[in-house]
Amino acid sequence: MDKLKVLDLFSGIGGFSLGLERTGGFETVAFCEIEEFQRRVLNKNWPGTPIFHDVRTLTAESLRKRGIYHVDVICGGFPCQDISVAGRGTGINGSRSGLWSEIARLVGELRPSVVIVENSPALLSRGLGKVLGDLAEIGYDAEWECIPAASVGAPHIRDRIWILAYPGQELRPHVWGDIGHPELFPRRDYGDATEWSEDRELAPLVPGIDPGAPADWWIHQSRVDRTANGLPGQLDRIGACGNAVVPQIPELIGRAILKAVGHAS
Repeated sequence: MDKLKVLDLFSGIGGFSLGLERTGGFETVAFCEIEEFQRRVLNKNWPGTPIFHDVRTLTAESLRKRGIYHVDVICGGFPCQDISVAGRGTGINGSRSGLWSEIARLVGELRPSVVIVENSPALLSRGLGKVLGDLAEIGYDAEWECIPAASVGAPHIRDRIWILAYPGQELRPHVWGDIGHPELFPRRDYGDATEWSEDRELAPLVPGIDPGAPADWWIHQSRVDRTANGLPGQLDRIGACGNAVVPQIPELIGRAILKAVGHAS
């Protein structure tokens, strides 16, 4: 069967597309990313794939002008600054997180079979109602789950909400069950500790002081010695990695979607 065509919004360095394409059943036909450094990364890894700069000016017509007449999947992690507990708590109507409305607009214009959205788990209390309401208004059902990066082996918790939406009952509901939740994503109270994964011990945040901290800690984190004086190098790279989704989670979601729609995965 043909691969599902993906429009990747707020693309960053392409974590969503990397994960989905790993399944073998998805192909990204266009990106949309406003930051120049991230666009350079996308150009390197997806040469020839169109990259639009501003989601606010992206339309079905501008896609058609680049030869893209149909998309099966729209994915994106819209800005979380107004939603995150680390921000000012403006919520989804803030100037940055309010860009969710552009995803909703494009879903209404393009009518994809699947919509995948990622954001801070604070969205549960700072805007999930609007997201679900906007989707319902254009005829999409939705389901959601909070999945931490630690559940796929990352050396940090990085909890995120993942929303899967589809028109009416076109996609079989309860896709999370095909991913394996809750067995794959056990919930425990870790307090201030860092969850490594199911088969590793919890380690504190300071390597070299605690003998249980692995030697490759900095490599996993970003290779930045956060106790050093002055500004570290590679700030663009570090910021881009920090804003990226963990590709293994879109890959799991993608495989469950392929199973739900009858594609081999």
